[in-house]
Amino acid sequence: MIDYRPELIQKLTHLWDAGREGLFKKSPGLFNSFREEAFSTFLSLGLPDKKNEAYKYTDLDKFFSYDYRGYYVPSTADYTQAERFKCEVEDLDVWNIVLMNGFYPHSDQGLMMLPGGFWAGSMTAAAKQFPGLIQRHYNKYVTNDKDGLVHLNTALASDGLFIYAPKGTTISKPLQIVNLVHSDRDIFVQDRNLIVVEEGADLTLLVCDHALSPQHFLTNTVTEVYVGQNARFNIIRVQNQHNDAGKITQTFIHQERDSYASSNNITLHGGLVRNATYHTLAGENAETHSYGLFLSDKSQHTANYVFVDHSAPHCNSTQLFKGVLDDDATGAFNGRILVRPLAQGTNAYQANNNILMTPEAKMSTKPQLEIFADDVKCSHGATVGQLDEEALFYLRSRGIDEREARLMMMFGFAHEVIQNIHIEALRERIDTLVMQRLRGELSRCASCAIKCN
Repeated sequence: MIDYRPELIQKLTHLWDAGREGLFKKSPGLFNSFREEAFSTFLSLGLPDKKNEAYKYTDLDKFFSYDYRGYYVPSTADYTQAERFKCEVEDLDVWNIVLMNGFYPHSDQGLMMLPGGFWAGSMTAAAKQFPGLIQRHYNKYVTNDKDGLVHLNTALASDGLFIYAPKGTTISKPLQIVNLVHSDRDIFVQDRNLIVVEEGADLTLLVCDHALSPQHFLTNTVTEVYVGQNARFNIIRVQNQHNDAGKITQTFIHQERDSYASSNNITLHGGLVRNATYHTLAGENAETHSYGLFLSDKSQHTANYVFVDHSAPHCNSTQLFKGVLDDDATGAFNGRILVRPLAQGTNAYQANNNILMTPEAKMSTKPQLEIFADDVKCSHGATVGQLDEEALFYLRSRGIDEREARLMMMFGFAHEVIQNIHIEALRERIDTLVMQRLRGELSRCASCAIKCN
């Protein structure tokens, strides 16, 4: 154990010791086969700290210091709570799945088949119904061996969501996943998800993160995505939790030739939010787009980490991330593009732009390019500053008062990311929520980011 915070490691070791027997008893053998080694690796790596370049501007200590209850087996009451929950956007036509503390409520009923030939359900059920498929893909696309949190998830994850799009299938409408956290005690949720989109298939996934009770929550999520040849995959994540909720997501997207993938993280609220997305372009002519927008105030911290690995020739990638920080909020962006020697004909673009509303707000940004091929077009850039005073003056000269002019400019700044959401009803709802957030009307997370009842 090399971690300089032994008390935090001791708490996590206690969770492992307390839940180990239940984990091995309830989980399929394939998942269990990785657990012991994964926890040993976690102990050798420790929790990421500021010595880790990817966490240089993100302090995890506060959210790991609480006395969390290990949450391994859900109760009937938890499932009942999930069934009562509705998450709706007017005119949004989706297939809906609700998860409670990382668990799918109907895991004992096997996977469900959606129109179009898609399968969805719990990881536990998937291991029984599609054992060969799970063995072929589980734990195969995690490319970050230096992050102890990934190994901690492999060791402690109880369950999660499995989505399977067989070859040539097209879902008739997007699939919406509502991730709820709820408990009368502080809990640490570990969920592990696997999404397989086979050759020629097309899947759009909408994920909404929401907290139902005011306890301290910490969620450590790892999602692996396989996008086959000539397949399309889109994921939109909307995060709106309270200030005592911490959310850490690590998404690994592996693409074969002629495939398309996009990810878009919209963070409206949360005490600690860190989204890491890893894109591996493993086949020729693959294309990927990674977007992010966060709005933070008070003492919130939001971090985005993106790594695009151009491993094959003639691939395209785009990164566009924006942040608006108010009060004493802090933020971080770390974007990396790696162009390997065989990846000739690469076209890669990266931009990170941020607005600071107060002198106390702080933003750290680090765009990176590593190029080992000579036939490439790559660019990157980052800005941190205040609103354009000349543009503000122009609006005020047209009879718009200063407050409204500032709101209009901030909304326009944010909309550049929002416009990449291709679900019209959702895009309009997010536009409304962003404006409410900028006006200070969502100072507490009283509702989900998507209209909740």
